[in-house]
Amino acid sequence: MTIWSQVEHTFPARSKGSYLVTREIEQAISNEIKQYKVGMCNLFLQHTSASLCLNENVCEEVRSDLTMALDHMAPETLRYQHTDEGPDDMPGHVKSAVMGVSLDIPIRNGRLALGTWQGIYLCEHRTYQHRRRVIITMQGDKK
Repeated sequence: MTIWSQVEHTFPARSKGSYLVTREIEQAISNEIKQYKVGMCNLFLQHTSASLCLNENVCEEVRSDLTMALDHMAPETLRYQHTDEGPDDMPGHVKSAVMGVSLDIPIRNGRLALGTWQGIYLCEHRTYQHRRRVIITMQGDKK
């Protein structure tokens, strides 16, 4: 029998950086995901200047390197036209558009089927702290 579940999770306020949030996501869905034998989990970040991605879950330098590379790709020094919310806003939109705000992760036997070295990242592209909200939708076959 196919079932659906949906959970909303708000991340605590964070400033610019790449954050490993796998455990936060797993805790947010711990009650619901247990009932799935096989399925899919979609994470949808409801924002336009932050993003989600899968990446290395052990080495902390990957997170700072990712933030550095994104800053190089979309620097604040370009002559953006959209500047109403500060110099970090438009670069945040560019980074979000390139990185994406949604992830699909398989569910296997009541758990997210991430690879050994994979972790879920929240990438905050704005300088000042923002609280970010993610909608987590799961669907699949019941155990």
